[in-house]
Amino acid sequence: MTDLKFKRNFCIVAHIDHGKSTLADRLIQRAKIIDDRQMMNQILDNMDIERERGITIKSQAVTIPYHAKDGNDYELNFVDTPGHVDFSYEVSRAIASCEGALLLIDASQGVESQTVSNLYMAMEHDLTIVPVINKIDLPSADLPAVKHQIDHDLGLDSADAVPVSAKTGEGVDELMEAIVTKFPAPTGDVNAAPKALIFDCHYDEYRGVIIHIRMMDGRIKTGDTIRFMHSGSEYKVEQVGIFRIKYEEKKALEAGDVGYIISGVKTVSDVRVGDTVTLATNPAAAPLDGFKEVKPVVFSSIYPIDSNDYEELKDSMEKLKLNDASLVFEKDNSVALGNGFRCGFLGLLHLEIIQERLERDYDQAVIFTAPSVRYKVTLTNGEVITVDNPTEFPEGRIQQAEEPYIKASIITPSEYIGSIMALCTEKRGEQKNMQYLDEKRVELIYEMPLAEVLFDFYDRLKSYSRGYASFDYEVIDYRVTDLVKVDILINSKPVDALSLLAFKAEAVARARKVCERLKDEISRQQFKIAIQGAIGSQIIARETVNPVRKDVLAKCYGGDITRKRKLLEKQKEGKKRMKMVGNVELPQSAFLAVLKEKEE
Repeated sequence: MTDLKFKRNFCIVAHIDHGKSTLADRLIQRAKIIDDRQMMNQILDNMDIERERGITIKSQAVTIPYHAKDGNDYELNFVDTPGHVDFSYEVSRAIASCEGALLLIDASQGVESQTVSNLYMAMEHDLTIVPVINKIDLPSADLPAVKHQIDHDLGLDSADAVPVSAKTGEGVDELMEAIVTKFPAPTGDVNAAPKALIFDCHYDEYRGVIIHIRMMDGRIKTGDTIRFMHSGSEYKVEQVGIFRIKYEEKKALEAGDVGYIISGVKTVSDVRVGDTVTLATNPAAAPLDGFKEVKPVVFSSIYPIDSNDYEELKDSMEKLKLNDASLVFEKDNSVALGNGFRCGFLGLLHLEIIQERLERDYDQAVIFTAPSVRYKVTLTNGEVITVDNPTEFPEGRIQQAEEPYIKASIITPSEYIGSIMALCTEKRGEQKNMQYLDEKRVELIYEMPLAEVLFDFYDRLKSYSRGYASFDYEVIDYRVTDLVKVDILINSKPVDALSLLAFKAEAVARARKVCERLKDEISRQQFKIAIQGAIGSQIIARETVNPVRKDVLAKCYGGDITRKRKLLEKQKEGKKRMKMVGNVELPQSAFLAVLKEKEE
């Protein structure tokens, strides 16, 4: 077994697109864990959707052997993390299993909002931080400016910064040395009672749940009986090992190691991420500090397009939950769409990813309803309830409603500041702070309702700033709001799956938008279709889909006007009768169109 002083545990954290996965590729290639034939880009991202979008969703671990300049062989355990704000809980779990963090900064973009929040997260866990400046091969790379930002914005020493190019591999050897010399070795006692932190788990069809752990103390070997301290359940260990892209079996894992345990656990719900694993025969005295429970912030309902597929959808959701512990769902049903599920997500990107995975990995055809946030409602009898589904909104019995507020940090080049401030004000944002980080960049701090950020905020922020502004947020508290439920009626019948909760002053604009979009999507019938938005019994928006008309005057040439009028009256009567019995089919695209913002 490798001595503790020759082990290093570290992770790479950075803003989106600063090159974490590419750097991981170079480190793995440099260590020659797999031969060049099997090497591919984003080797640690094992979902197709991660490769296509070029993002990391699940953090992945790998153990890299390294022969250092001091002549010793080191074992480097390294965790690649996502950069997107929706998946920051993945980052916090990866950080808890390491002693050091490489903070990656793009040489052309500089320090961005997620960089700052990841730095704070790493500092909270007392990690040693080494700044790494990536993409030095770009013509637009500006090393002196980035070094100034590292000193000035992050308060780190830029002399420690390692310049690398993850694409070409330049500077990777220096980085490997820095990992060995600057990061501390893990501490832990091999002879103490075993303690291991579960930082992730995933489901394998053949082996059951594979638990990713970081050993803090003691050792666990094949054949031991382990106990989960949270639930008290016990399992026999079938296999332990480390990650070398594939699973590499070992006799035992001991203090300081990052690896996996397979022990015949059938469902992921039996395993709590953040729980402590110990031995049943020699249990640890107290569990390790876990993680904050991850709370969903965006809610949406999912329905199968064909209501006969409900059972299949249920199975798919359960399988998906096996690999994504942050997905929360419960049963739900709708008059228009039948049975489905009400789900909680960490953000809109998370919602999109789940939707794509349901469609691709599980061949499900699904409809998602408009996303909403969770409101706190105080009823007239003093009872407080939470509402995230418009259909449960207790109209007429409300004393006051509160909505979640976020603290948003936006870092932008100063020339776009005017349009971004206007956007935040339009979204009911309240400016709390504004500071110039240097000559070119400004940090804006706003407090604004989370519901306003859901729809088109991110897209508009990117288009106003030509892609340069970066955005990061955290939910802070609930504040009183004026909330109304907007119903959408088609031919005077309410469609419950389209109703939404909105701020009263914006209800008319929101209702109009939905009606306009539906008008484009609903195909014309033989009769006139009215699409209306209503608050209670008051109609606030309307669009009309005109009927398709047969030309009844075609065979009528010349003669008296009354002949034509008689034919038109007859047609009108027929259309009226039809409208009374006619049903309007809502196409799948109509639900999607309501979700997507119209291109300006």
